[in-house]
Amino acid sequence: MMISSPEIEDQTGRAFLPEAGLPAAELKGSVFTLTVVRIQSLELDAVEKQLKESLAQGPRFFENAPVVVDLEPLKSKDKRPDLFKLITLLRTLRLIPVGVRNACPEQRLEAIKEGIAIMQGGVNQDLPPGARIDNNAVKVEREPKKQIQRGQPTKVVRKTVRSGQQVYAAGGDLIVLAPVNAGAEIVADGHIHVYAPLRGRALAGVMGDAQARIFCQCMEAELVAVAGHYQIYEEEVPHDLHRNPVQVYLEEERLKVVPLVASEH
Repeated sequence: MMISSPEIEDQTGRAFLPEAGLPAAELKGSVFTLTVVRIQSLELDAVEKQLKESLAQGPRFFENAPVVVDLEPLKSKDKRPDLFKLITLLRTLRLIPVGVRNACPEQRLEAIKEGIAIMQGGVNQDLPPGARIDNNAVKVEREPKKQIQRGQPTKVVRKTVRSGQQVYAAGGDLIVLAPVNAGAEIVADGHIHVYAPLRGRALAGVMGDAQARIFCQCMEAELVAVAGHYQIYEEEVPHDLHRNPVQVYLEEERLKVVPLVASEH
């Protein structure tokens, strides 16, 4: 018969696993990319139709993707949407609702019953241009961009960023001297420089800095983004960019992904 080892406590009362001498659990902050879906119609049929059109633009990217439901556009309406039906609809579309914003007290209670978090604050970011919804039922928006004062030292990563890992440079730029594998994510408040193959996701200017850029020596990315403007590569990167040096930047609210040597910006 196997008997499991009991946890022990140190003088602070924290539980430790005796075989490892480590805390049994830790709470640590992190940054994740979340899509915010703004609901602007009480007609769930219209919401469903428009979401299906949007999701068809990037099915693999959005499959089982976490989303936050924003009900702010409906705050002034007398009638409120049925949050349970809305959550069920999103799950049917293979999205995973993880939070709700701007909900009334009754909707908050309903969200908690469904295991959905109540979100406060945050910056809304656009879906990829090809998946943008600009009609009356659903809209994904970004709050006005701010010029970020970057004062933190540049973060330098010398080891491969492996699938499932995320590296975040808060308040500054990020330099990666090793490959970024597929399924990995690199994030920075400022610029991103990758001096190796970029096969995962790269998001620069995540706090809204429209001047941020991404530079990489070997473009094989799944997704690139600057200040909330995204470009998804469901299949292989276009031939003129594939495995070539590129830079990514915003020009008049449009994301540009161009060969590095060809750009005059």
